[in-house]
Amino acid sequence: MDTRKMTISRGVFNIREGGAPEGFPVVMLHGWPESSYCWEGVAASLDPALRVIAPDLRGLGDSERTLNLGAYQKVELAKDMIALIDALQIDDFLLVGHDWGGIVAQEIALLVPDRVKQLVILNIPVITNAAGAQEAGQALAAMRFIPYWYQYFQMQPGLPEAMIKGNEEVWVRYFFGKKGQDGIIPPEAIAEYVRCYAIADTPATAASYYRAMAMDAQHWASLAGRKFPMPTLYIYGKEEITIVPENLNHLEDVFDSIQVEKLQAGHFIQEEKPQEVAQLLNRFFQS
Repeated sequence: MDTRKMTISRGVFNIREGGAPEGFPVVMLHGWPESSYCWEGVAASLDPALRVIAPDLRGLGDSERTLNLGAYQKVELAKDMIALIDALQIDDFLLVGHDWGGIVAQEIALLVPDRVKQLVILNIPVITNAAGAQEAGQALAAMRFIPYWYQYFQMQPGLPEAMIKGNEEVWVRYFFGKKGQDGIIPPEAIAEYVRCYAIADTPATAASYYRAMAMDAQHWASLAGRKFPMPTLYIYGKEEITIVPENLNHLEDVFDSIQVEKLQAGHFIQEEKPQEVAQLLNRFFQS
């Protein structure tokens, strides 16, 4: 995909674009500690009639590094993306999000439900699914919340800034584990995320995704039980360790139409199984 930077009312954002320039748009949002590069493998196998737009979220990739914590509330990141979509003069679109990008995608879908024609989320909790979140919390408590250690670390004031700077390669590569070491997740992808994490202030801006969670939680509590009206596909990696199976309980209560597909993959499912993910997207969008 080609890359370019756009300056809009809410800041400077990097975007990747591919597919058919006049095709129906599909907006693809990445998570942490990645960038829009994570969609390269999927985009290569998507229906070539689609117009692919993959932005870098604020504070990650090559988008602007904002040090105001409030800007990292997920509803604010959603407003960034809506402003970017508006600047591209796009009205209706398909929407895909993984990890934090999946949370931002949900916020977008709730803000502009008439414009999101179909929604796909990968390996992330559903923010309106309070019952599933409660059951997932009980399952994680039994694990002493150990899978969330990196979140608590990044919430500590000043600690990520002091310890990650200069150690970006060790930090980023850790999260891709054996699949990164074995090349299942492309080495050029991990090198790209290391490069972006070495951009000044990234340990702080990336940590802001987690430091803003207290503000997010208050907002999400107000959304409990809200239904997503658009047809939705949830793709789950069965080897996932941070998003537990209980997160998928009660999804039928918060979607008018929900389809769940599971692949033998871990958290970074779209990079481990790009062709399989693309096939699921193509089938869902064509339906």
